Amino acid sequence: MPAPHSLIMIQFLQWIADRPRSREDVMDAWRSSCPRFPVWEDARADGLIRQCGGERGEHRVELTERGRAALRRADVRPRARRDQAAASGSGP
Repeated sequence: MPAPHSLIMIQFLQWIADRPRSREDVMDAWRSSCPRFPVWEDARADGLIRQCGGERGEHRVELTERGRAALRRADVRPRARRDQAAASGSGP
């Protein structure tokens, strides 16, 4: 069984899963000058996210299956699904 991911990594993956994000959004929101806080680089190196190029040069960042599995193991769902589940009375 894979080792659990750090809380900051789970928060990063959750943020990516919540809605479509561009590479620029990710860089602006998760920029760090601290070499001990490379969540973007670690997520890419671990195969948890991928960057997809668009037809007009936009770069979308999305979870890989491995990233979605990490969220499932951490028992985290994207906010939109949590909100829908709460509205229907079928979840936390």
